[in-house]
Amino acid sequence: MKIVIVTDAWFPQVNGVVTTLNALQIELKKKNYEVVIIHPLLFKCTSFSIYPEISLAINPWKIRHYLTENMDYLHIATEGPLGLFARNFAIQNNIQFTTAIHTKFPDYFKKILFLPLFLTYGYMRWFHGKAYKTLVNTSSQIDELSSKGFQHLTLWNRAINKNIFYPRQKSSKQNYLLYVGRVSKEKNLEDFFKLETLKQKIVIGSGPMLNEYKKKYKTVEFVGPKFDNELAQYYSDADVFVFPSKTDTFGIVMIEAIACGTPVAAYPVTGPKDIIINEINGYLHNDLHVAVSYAQKISSKICAESIESLSWSNVAKTFEKALIQAHSEK
Repeated sequence: MKIVIVTDAWFPQVNGVVTTLNALQIELKKKNYEVVIIHPLLFKCTSFSIYPEISLAINPWKIRHYLTENMDYLHIATEGPLGLFARNFAIQNNIQFTTAIHTKFPDYFKKILFLPLFLTYGYMRWFHGKAYKTLVNTSSQIDELSSKGFQHLTLWNRAINKNIFYPRQKSSKQNYLLYVGRVSKEKNLEDFFKLETLKQKIVIGSGPMLNEYKKKYKTVEFVGPKFDNELAQYYSDADVFVFPSKTDTFGIVMIEAIACGTPVAAYPVTGPKDIIINEINGYLHNDLHVAVSYAQKISSKICAESIESLSWSNVAKTFEKALIQAHSEK
């Protein structure tokens, strides 16, 4: 059986969408599915002015070629140019499809482009409204989207690679707070940078605000992107993982840190409040300094044990179930 996944986010981008879809295709192939990823680099591209590292297809109508080749299931992962043309093609040709909401892009665009929420949420309701199911990351996100008029929402959790992310012996005596992710305005990183602490602050990742933040916050150590075992060691060595974002739908980096035995300090918002259990694997508080103070007291062992049930195999099962149900409704 052939599954086509359409996404505007794919390698070489480094983000939660790419991590999720790559892990998903690996699990689906284990189940003997043929998985085809339709992504921007298959087309002529231009960079997104706000995020130069993101490529957008400028001739997405050519997606028709990929959607007419013996496709059994269709999943549209993103709402960008490729996702939009795939959605419209599917509707015009009476093809059932599923979608997913990976990001709070209305909140991003409000913060960066000052676009009003009613416009961007209106687009998202329209975009996902024709999907058989829309997969979302957390229960609190389902509640939030339902209150905004979204329908046919299904919980679709996340996981991590347990062969990489597990508690390791500390290799550094340096006491530090860690952030991993995009270095961009909507991640609210300045709340992290302004924390009053004697501990070193380390940032792993890149993004459009990197150079500006480097100049402005001289005491913060920016080490660039890290991956796999090197990244896992950074997690394990950290005293606390700080997640200052208020606009993420999940935050895979949080469960990577927790799996390595490092507690998370975050705000009590969608994403963190679905993952963090106070005094077990982190601490949520409206004052990030308070969250860090409590989080650093948590046992590494108890922290890591709190998410042992999360697996990409279960993530793939939920995805597969939604596709099969959509197919049966043809």
